[in-house]
Amino acid sequence: MTNTAYPSDKKGLGIVGIIFLSMLVFSPVNYFLDGTLGKGPSFLIYYCLSMGVPFALIHFLKKRNEGTVRYQFVPKDIIVVLLIIIATIALQWGVSGPISSSIPMPESFKEIFREVALSMNNWYGLISVAIAAPLFEELIFRGVILDGLLKRKSAWTAIILSSVLFGIVHLNPWQFVSAMVIGMFAGWVYYRTRSLIYSIFVHFANNFTVSIFMVFDEDNSMMDAELSDLYGGTGNMYVIIALCIIIASSCIYVLNKRLKDERLPDEREISLKSTLQEF
Repeated sequence: MTNTAYPSDKKGLGIVGIIFLSMLVFSPVNYFLDGTLGKGPSFLIYYCLSMGVPFALIHFLKKRNEGTVRYQFVPKDIIVVLLIIIATIALQWGVSGPISSSIPMPESFKEIFREVALSMNNWYGLISVAIAAPLFEELIFRGVILDGLLKRKSAWTAIILSSVLFGIVHLNPWQFVSAMVIGMFAGWVYYRTRSLIYSIFVHFANNFTVSIFMVFDEDNSMMDAELSDLYGGTGNMYVIIALCIIIASSCIYVLNKRLKDERLPDEREISLKSTLQEF
């Protein structure tokens, strides 16, 4: 494998540190704009700065190390897009949601989440969560980090490591679970296609489903609801979870058959072909 692949696992952890530092540096922007523009627009500007600046930096570093950096944004198979969206929503309702809900949340954290939900309970929040986040975070965690790790490590090691880093950046155990599940699925899709647009669709489907509930849940009543209540009762919960797992598994099975290797056959990518045997 190439010796100039960026990043390594240690530098990947460093990227997470850069993101944390950027969040701190630009936090005054959110604070000062809040009074003039409102919570939604100020958070959108803050988020784009706090994630956009780190991406610009690590893109520069990746290009300096590897010479050429490519991000594919054109979907070549609409059926793949539909399967990805269905599988993501099914994973959310059948796997990540139930696991996250099983982790006890202290009241202090609930208050924090309520404050965040209030600031995101608008269309600017929807843009931040469902559009800006999938774009910037996939560029960073799949387009840069996973891409570099795939050139250094086996496929599943790279996918798991990038997903762990993706979970860490969310700074709490409840979103960590969801980020790990969705990150591994997005990572697998990126590995099979080397097309960033498909992992963006994974991220979009996950975030849009959550954010659309936030927009219409004006009193944040869902924050205190039991998981069984959200599913319409205990019996319905088990049925829905089982159906979602079946749907997600079926979509992933079809995707595994349908996904095509869309990578360009240059020398840099040929070194990865041996790892395809895992599938």
